[in-house]
Amino acid sequence: MISASTPTNSYSWVNPKSPMPMTMILPPSSREMMGLGLGCSPNSKTLAFRHPSTQHNYINCSLQTPSTLHFPKQSSTTTSSPSSSSSAKTAYPALFLPGSSATIATPSKTPTGTATVPTPSPSKSASPSPSRSPSTPQWNVLQRAAAMALDAVETALTARELEQPLPKTADPRIQISGNFAPVPEQPVRHALPVTGKIPNSIQGVYVRNGANPLFEPAAGHHFFDGDGMIHALQFKNGSASYACRFTETQRLAQERSLGRPVFPKAIGELHGHSGIARLMLFYARGVFGLLDHSQGTGVANAGLVYFNNRLLAMSEDDLPYHVRITPSGDLKTVERYNFNGKLKSTMIAHPKLDPVTGELFALSYDVIQKPYLKYFRFSKTGEKSKDIEIPVPEPTMMHDFAITDNFVVIPDQQVVFKMSEMIRGGSPVVYDKEKVSRFGVLDKYAEDSSAIKWVEVPDCFCFHLWNAWEEPETDEIVVIGSCMTPPDSIFNECDEGLKSVLSEIRLNLKTGKSTRRAIISNPEDQVNLEAGMVNRNKLGRKTRYAYLAIAEPWPKVSGFAKVDLFTGEVKKFIYGDEKYGGEPLFLPRDPNCEAEDDGYILAFVHDEKEWKSELRIVNAMTLELEASVQLPSRVPYGFHGTFISAKDLASQA
Repeated sequence: MISASTPTNSYSWVNPKSPMPMTMILPPSSREMMGLGLGCSPNSKTLAFRHPSTQHNYINCSLQTPSTLHFPKQSSTTTSSPSSSSSAKTAYPALFLPGSSATIATPSKTPTGTATVPTPSPSKSASPSPSRSPSTPQWNVLQRAAAMALDAVETALTARELEQPLPKTADPRIQISGNFAPVPEQPVRHALPVTGKIPNSIQGVYVRNGANPLFEPAAGHHFFDGDGMIHALQFKNGSASYACRFTETQRLAQERSLGRPVFPKAIGELHGHSGIARLMLFYARGVFGLLDHSQGTGVANAGLVYFNNRLLAMSEDDLPYHVRITPSGDLKTVERYNFNGKLKSTMIAHPKLDPVTGELFALSYDVIQKPYLKYFRFSKTGEKSKDIEIPVPEPTMMHDFAITDNFVVIPDQQVVFKMSEMIRGGSPVVYDKEKVSRFGVLDKYAEDSSAIKWVEVPDCFCFHLWNAWEEPETDEIVVIGSCMTPPDSIFNECDEGLKSVLSEIRLNLKTGKSTRRAIISNPEDQVNLEAGMVNRNKLGRKTRYAYLAIAEPWPKVSGFAKVDLFTGEVKKFIYGDEKYGGEPLFLPRDPNCEAEDDGYILAFVHDEKEWKSELRIVNAMTLELEASVQLPSRVPYGFHGTFISAKDLASQA
């Protein structure tokens, strides 16, 4: 993931002070807030309601120029939610849609060169279906009274939060400005303009996930908090089509039905006393049957994996969601997927698909109750193993891990969750400088964790691990990852500039010692490298090349680097002046190619000067541009993706 955490202006953090002592009481079933799913009451009932005064506005999109933002005027018939106070509107001006229709705002250029947006008008192609519009509430007198009371409390809470400056990591003016801003859904557009020639071997669909909030944030919002949207580019015999759709999570469906955001933002809102208050409001709405949090609270905006004939969209705060690619190239959410009832906990957004066995390996973590960390696997046909508890003393940020031919490699690092920090007015995501990072090595098919070997790796935090393999001659496990400092910089405000160093970490299973070195030795070539991959046909085995986003100027991505992991040689592909992208995807030309780098790099690129987006296809061996596909609408900077071959598409579940 790439975080929009660096501002163009300076903002200071002021901890909100509670007017009275507060006690946080979470139900016994609470689990995973922030990675972070929120707990739920299993007896809650779904009840779609919208108080006449609580109609909220859908976000359309947002533009950013060096100094000016222009927004369309709101319809006089549109009313605002009680939680959207006038101060909130001032703090975060955005482009919205009336609650029951969507529009597309197309930027144009004024004579002075400043981007403007015409007043939105209804567009059938982008409008949600009637079933997606806020519905008339069916509630009794008690529920109606409870809803009004809770709305009033939320209004007061939001107003109080906005009396103080928001931190950079929770200020929507920073987090979702420019091309980090959301876009509306797009139906399939066929026969897109192509410059160059799409290679004949590229047949299938490239899908990439991202955070795309449906509603205007009333207060705090981190880029990671947005609703999941998948962008899909389908290739058929040299032609390309494009579509983007929200993943219809339980959270999104309920908020759309209510006409406003009611689920707490895991990173942007859940900190300090106000975060506790929002949790209490959330659970209170569940108690009165005003919403149902028993069916998941996740946003499904991070990882994508194609496994067991299913495309799964994931975020580590929930179960995955099964999304189907239609024959025309459109996207349709099928269900919240629990592997036939076998998966009863969350699953992190980076499960590992073994290219040799076809098995899927995964982790689940909980920030509230033990076991804090579990490991499990799925057979090639989707049969789940039993959960194995991984012994960690406290809840730990577990965004990624690695596999080798025989082992799983599990990081236990310095970013931890301490819920007590909220009572003291801080963030529950904490950088524990006293903790020593370590990596656990466990047999893939272990029946329990008794044989896990822990190797300490001091002062190490890798948000992503790109690959790992075994070197039996030295009794070592080699782990390739990007070591990030400060470790919590994408979650908490800090003055120190972020650095992400591509590193080789060696875990000696015989001595229990570790070594770590920067792979790029030449200081002139050293750049922040985040988001990317190795050839996935060789995942868990020794690989020579990694293809990684050049995350500069942070948090934007100016290009990608092909790094020789053996020599440290770096070859860069830069997108161009005021052009930025995201994660590069390596697609082998053929599964049986002998050369590891015989394939193509696919990457979305956005021109911030022309305000246009495209997909670039680059030869991975030569780093020469093969083709560019002009896209019909803007593609915001996002997270992770995958490619589904035409053969696999034909056998979707």
